[in-house]
Amino acid sequence: MACPVSNTESVELNPVLLPLDWLLGTWESDEPGEGCFPTIKPFRYTETLTFSHVGQPVINFMFSAFHAETKKPLHRECGFIRMQPGTNRVAFIIAQNSGLVEIEEGELTAQQLNLQSQALARISFAREPHVQQISRVFQLRPDGRLEQTVSMATDNQALMQHLHIIYRRSS
Repeated sequence: MACPVSNTESVELNPVLLPLDWLLGTWESDEPGEGCFPTIKPFRYTETLTFSHVGQPVINFMFSAFHAETKKPLHRECGFIRMQPGTNRVAFIIAQNSGLVEIEEGELTAQQLNLQSQALARISFAREPHVQQISRVFQLRPDGRLEQTVSMATDNQALMQHLHIIYRRSS
């Protein structure tokens, strides 16, 4: 079952989410992003992000990544973004196709989101080493492009940068 991504133009954005309206729409990687971690070979990937809403105080999202050369699917994440009313506190609720589910929370400052994992759960047969911590930064750059940096820690590796990519808005 796919996470819901819907038409954002037919329903008014819930006022709680107005500080995040700059995220809405579809974003595609400008150039391939770069992924690395000590336990895997470095790789390049492309990615499409879709942020939408249905009028509720929540943004729906779907992230789909593909190998830059072979175009094979790599990774998918879907979920929801909530804001604590009257604050700059933001929460991402994320399900990944790898079997990892996470809650990331953090703060919105201008057009930058800084998030840290608060809770992680995984399927019983998830591949080791297990992810223990994730931090993520989204930033709308002055040139209108969206930048994402993801850092990760596992059972045997301290928190370090794992992914970096820049997107352009496609719709």
